[in-house]
Amino acid sequence: MNSFLVSLRNFFTSLTLTVVLLALSLVLVFAATLDQVNLGIWAVQQKYFHSLFVLAKLGDIPVPVFPGGYLIGGLLLINLIAAHFYRFKLTWRKAGIQLTHLGFILLLVGELMSGLWQESYTMRIVEGQTVNYSEHERDFELAVIDTTEAKFDEVTAIPESRLRLDETLQHPRLPFRIVTRLHYPNAALARRAADSSAPATHPATAGVGPQVALTPLPVTYKDSERNLPAICFELQAAAGSLGTWLVSPYLETPQTFQHEGKTWTLELRPKRAYKPFAIKLHEVRHDVYPGTEIPKNFSSRVQLTTPDGREDREVLIYMNNPLRYAGLTFYQHQMDAGRKTTGLLVVRNPSWQLPYISCALMTLGLCWQFLLHLGGFSRRRRATPVAA
Repeated sequence: MNSFLVSLRNFFTSLTLTVVLLALSLVLVFAATLDQVNLGIWAVQQKYFHSLFVLAKLGDIPVPVFPGGYLIGGLLLINLIAAHFYRFKLTWRKAGIQLTHLGFILLLVGELMSGLWQESYTMRIVEGQTVNYSEHERDFELAVIDTTEAKFDEVTAIPESRLRLDETLQHPRLPFRIVTRLHYPNAALARRAADSSAPATHPATAGVGPQVALTPLPVTYKDSERNLPAICFELQAAAGSLGTWLVSPYLETPQTFQHEGKTWTLELRPKRAYKPFAIKLHEVRHDVYPGTEIPKNFSSRVQLTTPDGREDREVLIYMNNPLRYAGLTFYQHQMDAGRKTTGLLVVRNPSWQLPYISCALMTLGLCWQFLLHLGGFSRRRRATPVAA
């Protein structure tokens, strides 16, 4: 048992493990860079860096073929910490190395925290509009809304991932069940001709479904394109079926129906994250250099308010000058000056300060070590007798 523990200790504290992990990380970055042409930045991050193993499909079975970023980074983190506890001693001559390694450990921890907890949404606002929610770029949700009351809407949001084929979903706040009949991760919709005799491409029987032709599309991984899903589901109440409905982000107008004396709407929309505050867009500006069409500056003048009135201030957001509030960072991301619309990138990253701290520690450690060796070299040089 003792020999096994000693072998385990020697394995995790060895310099050989450090070199092998650094070499594997270089290969991982190189492969991810090549694959970025096919998958895009977001998909490459999920496949190569935010995973324990890089998976490849053998038929329909995913098979691990290479260690992923989480596995390599985790082992490297354990290796550094174990080496510090076992091998390094805290002395002034080794302080630079200690600070450099501590900075590198913080960098690995910060990347792990960012991969697990970072959230990125988009807030689109038209001039004069007030918004209290942001939307996800890739995730969607089915919004089932009870609009019976005049003063408020009761919204039940169901993630797209829960609407699996032929699965039944019963939400406690809904008086009917949702049974998914068709689910395309990416699809295009087009209006069917009124006199078309072609068979329907989907099972929808209610709402706008019978008037729409559905065409499945391959899933895209390009950063400039989006996957727009299409879902057909049947609503089953105690008295019987309420029809099969087709929803998609292509359908900009929610579909309405009546049930048990209440008015309901259905909509497949980007996943929303509601905020305890609101942002109103006063002005959006797109400045160019005089005499040219070259963009000079993008800016949004917004008003941030809270329901309790404690926060009410005007902020100018422009490139490299984001708004930070309540743990969120609002960056100037997109803009449509013609439509007077701005797009703010809303990011929550609890570890956003760690990369700055780690880089400062590594810089300080390297400078300390360099100056220490420079001083020792200068002393040895002065002590060396000059040859005749």
